[in-house]
Amino acid sequence: MKKELEPWIYPIDPKTHLVCGTDEAGRGPLMGNVVAACVILDPNKPIEGLNDSKKLSEKKRAALEIVIKERALAYGIGQCTPEEIDSLNILHASLEAMRRAYLNMHKDCELMLVDGNKTPSDLPLAMQAVVKGDARVPEIAAASILAKVERDRQMMELDKLYPEYQFAKHKGYPTALHLELLQSLPVLSCYRRSFGPVKRHLQSLGADMENEQDL
Repeated sequence: MKKELEPWIYPIDPKTHLVCGTDEAGRGPLMGNVVAACVILDPNKPIEGLNDSKKLSEKKRAALEIVIKERALAYGIGQCTPEEIDSLNILHASLEAMRRAYLNMHKDCELMLVDGNKTPSDLPLAMQAVVKGDARVPEIAAASILAKVERDRQMMELDKLYPEYQFAKHKGYPTALHLELLQSLPVLSCYRRSFGPVKRHLQSLGADMENEQDL
């Protein structure tokens, strides 16, 4: 029997205080930016159907993105590039993307609720991590939807530029199809070179080149 999540109790009332939620999309893929969103919901304009973006269909996420952007008091998008991910590592890049999303919102809050068990640094407000927050906190759920839709949009654009990689299909995740394609295609600049499958592929290419030179 599936265990139900405990209801979330806000430490301050979001109806009388400015509370934002933040979440990211794209920690697991081998390529592309990690994208975060930060959202302040308007208590006078409730949005039905908010949930963890992974539990919603692509069509539902797209519809909710429009509603969130129309009804939210404020929202911001932040991201880190593959180069930054390789430099910082994916955890710190995800937290940095969240920090940028908050700053890009251009509205000061009293509390940030963050999906997961870590919070960004260097922000002038109280922060609280919420495990499984994207399924428990409406502000985080809204942020997860905006982040997911924005990252998927970027994958669709890359798919138009490089159709042979089929980015629209696997969204950069290390699926069997993606790993198979990568064996016969160049490693583009949008790939995260510190990620295991990409790193191993580059090492094998380097070894092949050395062997060719030895012949």
